[in-house]
Amino acid sequence: MRYGLLLPTSLAQLRAGGTAASVVETAAAAERGGFDSVWVGDSLVRPRLEPLTLLASIAQRTSTVTLGTALLMPAYRHPVQAAATISTVDQLSGGRLVVGVGAGFPGFSEQELALVGVDYRTRFTRLDETVALWRGLWTSSPSSVRGRTLDYEWLPEVPRPAQDGGPPIWLGGITPAALRRTAAHYDGWMPYPPDPADYAAGLATIRQQAGGRPITPALYATVYVDDDHERGVAALDRFCRAGYLRPYDEVSRIQVMCTGPDVAAQLGAFVAAGVEHVIIRIGALEPDVIAGQLAAAAGLVATMRGTGAATGPAAGRH
Repeated sequence: MRYGLLLPTSLAQLRAGGTAASVVETAAAAERGGFDSVWVGDSLVRPRLEPLTLLASIAQRTSTVTLGTALLMPAYRHPVQAAATISTVDQLSGGRLVVGVGAGFPGFSEQELALVGVDYRTRFTRLDETVALWRGLWTSSPSSVRGRTLDYEWLPEVPRPAQDGGPPIWLGGITPAALRRTAAHYDGWMPYPPDPADYAAGLATIRQQAGGRPITPALYATVYVDDDHERGVAALDRFCRAGYLRPYDEVSRIQVMCTGPDVAAQLGAFVAAGVEHVIIRIGALEPDVIAGQLAAAAGLVATMRGTGAATGPAAGRH
């Protein structure tokens, strides 16, 4: 069982006093505190620090934690240049990188994809073709590619990643299409459904369709550690309004959010549903509150490890 921390890189957190340098130090603190991985997000709609640049710096400040994107939007970047950048980060980290990817969401991503010249209607096809191209560039150096969304008559070589074949690539999403695509093309799954039963059903579908191919089941969970449930919900509501411009009641119907005296049990229900890698996003804005929450989350993780509240099949290094 593995536990990760999503780092505080959003514009709302930066406006509250965070900096790129402080995020790197938070990653180092998470490693010292016993977390297995650290993650960074990516968005134009909800702006944040550029994730691959940040991971390159974190790679030099840490030595053991897995580094990941949760989730990278490949559509923002030219596929060939992104392949080279990802290879570089993987080399800098000594092969500790996992690339979580997504294609965007209805109601959020239409404008950002238009901004970067990507057709919203073909975003899923473009994502799958981009990932396939990355893997080709990291292994066999194809000279050209012809797909529905990517069509290049000439392709350069790119540096090879530290990991043979390239970093593992995980997909977010829990729609039937996302489950099929995870089973067919990806190395891991990172959704955030509020109901553990939905997670269990989605994972069962993936495993049935994957035909025995190993896929790491992960969970992206927003957490505010506070024994007082009402106070915790108030903190999460403030976080949601700052980051999503929407209240907790609305966001929590879409994403798993945990607070109150039984956070370990709430996360444990997902572990019982099959999660092997829990990625914790701290639902706070100010650096001092985040620091306190990081210490509390590290204690929570230590407790869950010690009590067996979150035991499960080994997930491997990533």
